[in-house]
Amino acid sequence: MGTILKGMSRVRWHELTHAYGSARDVPGRLSRVAWGDARTSADALSDLGLWIGELAVFDATVAAVPFLWDLAVTDSVTSRPGVIELLQAILEHGNPPQITVQRAAHQAVLSGSGTVVVLTSDEDPSVRAAARDLATAMDSHACEACPPA
Repeated sequence: MGTILKGMSRVRWHELTHAYGSARDVPGRLSRVAWGDARTSADALSDLGLWIGELAVFDATVAAVPFLWDLAVTDSVTSRPGVIELLQAILEHGNPPQITVQRAAHQAVLSGSGTVVVLTSDEDPSVRAAARDLATAMDSHACEACPPA
């Protein structure tokens, strides 16, 4: 699969869940975001948003976040601003019945603080804007799942 999405095949996606059930289709959507044209990438990103971040976070969300960070910094990905926006949506949503999953998903996003700083200086103005918004959300993040350090 090349250098982006490296290690994705080692994740046991079929054992993970997203908003609509089994996460077995998540790798295909991540691949479409990575290598698809603008429309294909945007459609796949829309699916991922519904599955792993916009409604609530799930164990598949935790597994997907490192790959989303990879996509956010890969210049050939056509929907990088959308990827960054999905990372922010993940940070802003929870799953109170599964507080440990919520904490893990939020921590996975927060672990990219160094990456988001780099993205705030990206050549693409839409990437810079999305990264600034995410950086602000990361700096002000507070939820019951993520107690202050």
